[in-house]
Amino acid sequence: MNTIIVYRKEAWYDFVSVWRTPGFVIPSLAFPTVFYLFFGVFLNTGAASTYMLVTYTCFGMMGPAMFNFAMNIASDRAHGWLTLKRLSPMPLGAYLLAKLNTALVFTLVIVVALFSIAALLADVRLVTEQWLLLALVFLLGTLPFALIGLILGLTLSDKAAPGVVNLLYLPMAFLSGLWLPITMLPQALQHAAWLWPSYHVSQIGLKVIGMDQGHALWLHLLILMATSSVLGILAIISFRRLT
Repeated sequence: MNTIIVYRKEAWYDFVSVWRTPGFVIPSLAFPTVFYLFFGVFLNTGAASTYMLVTYTCFGMMGPAMFNFAMNIASDRAHGWLTLKRLSPMPLGAYLLAKLNTALVFTLVIVVALFSIAALLADVRLVTEQWLLLALVFLLGTLPFALIGLILGLTLSDKAAPGVVNLLYLPMAFLSGLWLPITMLPQALQHAAWLWPSYHVSQIGLKVIGMDQGHALWLHLLILMATSSVLGILAIISFRRLT
């Protein structure tokens, strides 16, 4: 029971500390919302709005996961807070799961916000199962981006982390077809999109609404599982290097 309390309190305090940082909260929630309002509601309707609902939600959930892990862990390292937590009796898993919990909460807020805008302003009509499946896809899809942020947080300084995350986050979103349909990119970039987990998460989401490129679901899932496994191994190696 004491272990459960530790995990719960660490998750709550991590969420509160992030939520009290307007410089993180406002951009994380405003960017995908404003982008979808502009491109998915005001400039497009019908199928385009439905398509962009998936891609911009994917874009929105990537940022909090990567930035929360990379910036906060790099800052905790720089100020000795991570060392203190590792020396304390608190399980290291509580520290990491707390940050994952915060990323999932932000993903859920973004999902609710964009889904509401799509249904109320863009007249997007999906059956209940599709709404729920999409939400599940994005919640589970948070993991690889959290792992990327974790690796960056463990290897970069607190000053370098924000810039490097931006250098990775924005090109990854563009090259995965999240800002415009992947078919509008040059053929070489369409093939290169398979390297990015954001491409596979968005394609799984688009498959839910029948607007994906038609590749097998198991292939996207396999690549995401393999990518997450490799990222997890790299994160373990990075932790051991700190030791």
